[in-house]
Amino acid sequence: MSRKKHLILFLLTCSLVLCNWGIADAQPHLKQVHGYVLDTAGVSLKGVTVRLTTSSDTLLMISSAAGYYSFKNVKGTNLRISCSMLGYKIFSKTLPVTTESNNILIPNVILEPQNSLIEDVYIVKTIPVVYSQDTIQYNMDAFKFRTGSLLEEALKQLPGIQVARDGTVYAYGKAISSVQVDGKKFFGGDVLTATRNLPADFIRKVQVINYYGDYATDKGMRNEEPEKVLNIVLKEDSKRISFGQVTAGGGTRDRYLGSLGLNRFNDGQELSILGSVNNTNTSLFSFGSPNGAGEREKSLMDVMDFVDPTDGLNNVKSLGISFADNLAEKTQFSTNYSYTRRENVTQGNSVLRSSYVGNTISNEENYQRNNDDHFHKFATEFKHRFKNNDVLEVKPTLSYNRVYTGNTKKRLISNNRVFTFGTYRDTALTESPNLDVDIVYAKAFKKPGRKLLGSFVVNFNSQDKTEDVSDGYLLIDSSHVNPRRTNVSQELFVQQNNSSNGVKASVSYIEPFSPASLLEIVYDYEMTNMYTLRKVEDKLKTAELGTPYFVDSLGVHYNYSFNSSRVGLNYQYTPNKKFRANVGFAVQPIVLSGNLPNDDQVYEYSNVNLVPTTGFKWRFNPETDWSVDYVGKNNQPSFLHIIPVTDNTNLQNIIVGNPNLKAEFSNRITTMFRRFITSRGQYFETNFAYNFVTNKIVSDKKAILNSTIQQTTFRNTDGYYDLKWYFLFNTPLFSENVQLDVVGNTDYYNNLAYVNDKRNTTKQFVYSQSVQVRYSWSDYFESVFNGNYLMNNAHYTWPFTNTINAQSVLLGAATKGYIGDYVTLGAEMSQRFNVGYESSFMNNNPTTINAYLEVSFLRNKMALLRIQGYDLLDQNKNMGTYSEYIGNDLYEARNNRLGRYFMVSLNIRLQKYPKK
Repeated sequence: MSRKKHLILFLLTCSLVLCNWGIADAQPHLKQVHGYVLDTAGVSLKGVTVRLTTSSDTLLMISSAAGYYSFKNVKGTNLRISCSMLGYKIFSKTLPVTTESNNILIPNVILEPQNSLIEDVYIVKTIPVVYSQDTIQYNMDAFKFRTGSLLEEALKQLPGIQVARDGTVYAYGKAISSVQVDGKKFFGGDVLTATRNLPADFIRKVQVINYYGDYATDKGMRNEEPEKVLNIVLKEDSKRISFGQVTAGGGTRDRYLGSLGLNRFNDGQELSILGSVNNTNTSLFSFGSPNGAGEREKSLMDVMDFVDPTDGLNNVKSLGISFADNLAEKTQFSTNYSYTRRENVTQGNSVLRSSYVGNTISNEENYQRNNDDHFHKFATEFKHRFKNNDVLEVKPTLSYNRVYTGNTKKRLISNNRVFTFGTYRDTALTESPNLDVDIVYAKAFKKPGRKLLGSFVVNFNSQDKTEDVSDGYLLIDSSHVNPRRTNVSQELFVQQNNSSNGVKASVSYIEPFSPASLLEIVYDYEMTNMYTLRKVEDKLKTAELGTPYFVDSLGVHYNYSFNSSRVGLNYQYTPNKKFRANVGFAVQPIVLSGNLPNDDQVYEYSNVNLVPTTGFKWRFNPETDWSVDYVGKNNQPSFLHIIPVTDNTNLQNIIVGNPNLKAEFSNRITTMFRRFITSRGQYFETNFAYNFVTNKIVSDKKAILNSTIQQTTFRNTDGYYDLKWYFLFNTPLFSENVQLDVVGNTDYYNNLAYVNDKRNTTKQFVYSQSVQVRYSWSDYFESVFNGNYLMNNAHYTWPFTNTINAQSVLLGAATKGYIGDYVTLGAEMSQRFNVGYESSFMNNNPTTINAYLEVSFLRNKMALLRIQGYDLLDQNKNMGTYSEYIGNDLYEARNNRLGRYFMVSLNIRLQKYPKK
């Protein structure tokens, strides 16, 4: 009986083991399925419903703020995934996956926008502005625009966006650097091309994106300052359309303009041909030439004014063509060429006072600058995604710049009882071919978050310059009983060739070692080689000797190189949607070396920089976030700073390079706080930055005894820092028809310089406060009111304590009224008050008044006749003022600008939709 029990127990045990074995053998392999959801602009989509079905399971989840979704322990085969979100087309795809795969990475899902009509649901109101972490989106259906308005006019009505008269677009206090249409650069990203050609009627959404660059976006680690990019999302019925415009006009004082634009959109294929000619300081393109005269840094105060902020009189001709297409399903290609010729004539006067112990050198000039700038640019972009999801991008850019310049200066320079009267002239022809090639390769892995990226940039820059210099003056020394008179004359012919070739390479490997952590290992290499050859002929000596005479002391044959290697580690921690922190550390050895081929001496400087970086971003709630960042950066000296040759082509201002200069190292700490209140349509942002620089490169000036001559060289010093703070606030007042924008900027500089071997500190405080109120009443009246206050306070410590407190106030108002559907009347007025400047010509208070009448006619208002008067009081023509206070120098200048003129112009819109 006992044996029977044991036998029965043994059989039951075997049966149980075999049964479990069969069950285990029948258990399917468990899988992990994950991926990302993006919109057409490449921005991550949060809140997308992702549904996964298999032969034995159905799973649901919502995408994260990064657009990421992940399904674990997925059973069964015949996988099918679908993604849905209100306002987007439903995405659905079957995944033929074998049972051997247990980690499935789905290619990025791109949701396309869709206008949907839902039965029995009435849309009462479209949310005008939607704020997210790195994108601010304007839904254009929520705003009212006149039929036929271009994007530039529409942008002026969007809260938080300002457009200057020259077309520069500012979004929340920062200039827009590039424009995209449906996620692709339009005409190479040129801002003016997009804003002055795209009709507002075609646009469904306008997105202002904080763009960290393709390289940082691919890595998923953001430790650089972003730029502002505009992305235009077209309406569905505008993705296949031909459109354009023709404009011609003429006016008083020989003013004229003409432009032609033809554009074709065909489901991702884009073709644009543009041309323009005018002398009214307008253009279809942003001026790309680095040598173009009349251009200088602009601010929000220029946006508030109703005058053209460009100095001088300009004659501009431009032509461009752009083409973009998808060569294959995973291959994108775009190319564009643009040509701009800009002729500029600028007349003005300036005062430069340089203070020393016991004497002040004063230089008063009346001058005229002529500039003829030809700029060609050809750029191509190729992007291909391989079957294994590796990505290759190649971006070559070729440009050629040919500039003729001519300067004439009549100078009066005084120093105690020493005076010089004379004329300085120079003419130059400069040719600059440049080639830049940017290559990026991104390696894809099955493991989510693991990435390997490589970047390679090579550039070849050359500049050939020939220059005629004529400098003559009469020197009067009245310190003697009988004043001494000396005539000084110099005529030089300068031939110079500069070349600069550089290579930058970067390799980055990112490894996620936990669901919330990323570790990056990065190596950066940079090499720059510079070469210059300059021959200076003394034309007076040549005429005297009858054979070319070259001044050896002014000739240059110099080689210079900069090498930098940087190895670093970066760690990013994102435990949840509310917090992100990063910390990094890098070691950067640098070597600067230069030599004169005819000299055995080699100038060399080497150093090892330790570069820590750190930062965090805390999102308190979906509408509030705060960030703090620190970054270190190395800045090498320019070629002008280090060339070891005395340059006295300007006899009154001698420049001597210092080949022993060290590279600067800047440390920048920034913090930013943002607050969105979507229910009220309000936005607030404030930013504070502190920057201090070690080995700061500063000027070292000396006054030559008993003369009006100054000599400048350069040296390194410590102690420079600057503080910058700004805030902006946008809100509707009373109703959405009244919008208030408030922007404030505060900058403080602790500038350093050496004067006669004495350290000089210039403490400069610049404060600006701008207020703008925009009002729209029904469909027939709109207006804007501007106010701006600017204070520039500079305090010197040497050679004596001195304070300059210059202030400007600008008040402006513009109104536009519509008489019926075909007639528009508009007027603009601004009043400026200036006080506290040293020079009397800086303290003028000009009044600017512009007015215009527009009449629309023909079918669909396709023709527009415009009659306008610009600067009716003719007070802007001498208001190109500029001031700078640094070291022991006080510099103030005034240039001429475009004055009063009247013009009649005709614009005809061209537009063709495909047949249904």
